[in-house]
Amino acid sequence: MLHVQDAAAPVAYPLSRQLLEAVLADRVSDRFVCELIWPRLGYEPDGSGTWSAGPAAGDLWRESFPIEPQFIAQRPPSVALTRSIAREHKQLLKQQLGFAGYTIGELYPRRTRRATAVNWLLAHLAERGEPLPEAGPLPELLAVPADPVAGHPGDLPVR
Repeated sequence: MLHVQDAAAPVAYPLSRQLLEAVLADRVSDRFVCELIWPRLGYEPDGSGTWSAGPAAGDLWRESFPIEPQFIAQRPPSVALTRSIAREHKQLLKQQLGFAGYTIGELYPRRTRRATAVNWLLAHLAERGEPLPEAGPLPELLAVPADPVAGHPGDLPVR
């Protein structure tokens, strides 16, 4: 899932419209969604499967979440992610992907937090003046979970 240039500099998985739509469609694990964000926030893998706030992480993230924030499973990191999106980028999900939101029957914390994650990723690109390619590498896509509350096998319980 993660491309590593050298031991000290993780390179984030490339973003594309196709990938972000797969996140919204719940076709990748919650951990994969987090791994799209962690390196972009300055978190680094420590070799044991845990990500820690590195020197590139902002003070707020390093102090509030020294170890990998679970953006999908836990509310506080998701709220912090939402608050970190600049006002001018709050509508990118709708503007760039045409995402109108989930229907009432699809409104689960896991899914709304995925929408937050995708909007943050779009804002991250916008702040850097980077385009969103139509297509790019994709992980192996998963079937949509039978139980959207529980998610995919291995996903952490949502709190």
